[in-house]
Amino acid sequence: MNFSRPLVPATLVQRYKRFLFDAVLADGTSITGSCPNTGSMRGLTTPGSPIWLSEHDSLTRKYRHMLEIVEADGTLVGINTGLPNRLAEEAIAAGLVGDLHTYQILRREQRYGRNSRIDILLSDPTNGLAYVEVKNVHFSRDCGLAEFPDSPTARGAKHLEELGDMVEAGHRAIMLYLVQRHDCDVFRICRELDPVYARAFERAAKRGVEAYAIKCAISPSQIVPTAAMAVDEPALADL
Repeated sequence: MNFSRPLVPATLVQRYKRFLFDAVLADGTSITGSCPNTGSMRGLTTPGSPIWLSEHDSLTRKYRHMLEIVEADGTLVGINTGLPNRLAEEAIAAGLVGDLHTYQILRREQRYGRNSRIDILLSDPTNGLAYVEVKNVHFSRDCGLAEFPDSPTARGAKHLEELGDMVEAGHRAIMLYLVQRHDCDVFRICRELDPVYARAFERAAKRGVEAYAIKCAISPSQIVPTAAMAVDEPALADL
């Protein structure tokens, strides 16, 4: 995925109210912009961090600048939660997510479960239906290890239960963790921060829900899915 134009470098002053940030541009101008991530962004909001912003000229937008990338632990991290579904489609098309590239039809945001929408619904005359739920990942505490979630997510646990229901109905169900950073080779569920989600993940795995993790290369000009990551499921064995 290419950005429509190169991102603007800046320095983070603070991120607040979950959807706003203050920053200083390279020329010294102080600005306020929008943050397309209402999550905790744990480890990615340190004042003084280098950041990169997209610019938007629409008169209907309150803020011209939007936060896209933060530098943390010496690597660039994508924080925009509006991008993972698009990146997931690119990863599937590139053959990075098992055999999902063999499905002929891809539909977005289809209703299923209990008043939910599946991010991607794949279908094929031979393979049937495959329900793909996509989660954005950018949290890393240990070198080389990406984790999800970085805060409790009841909604995420609900999605895992609904994916299990799809398996029991005779379909495939896939949990796809889209890691917007390139410095990690292993992914695991962070049970320390959300044991409820961890137990839901274990139940889903036992019901036949598949789990994949894909990492991305990040630059101020593009974000590109590059490789599958190992999913460290045994960490849940004693739940």
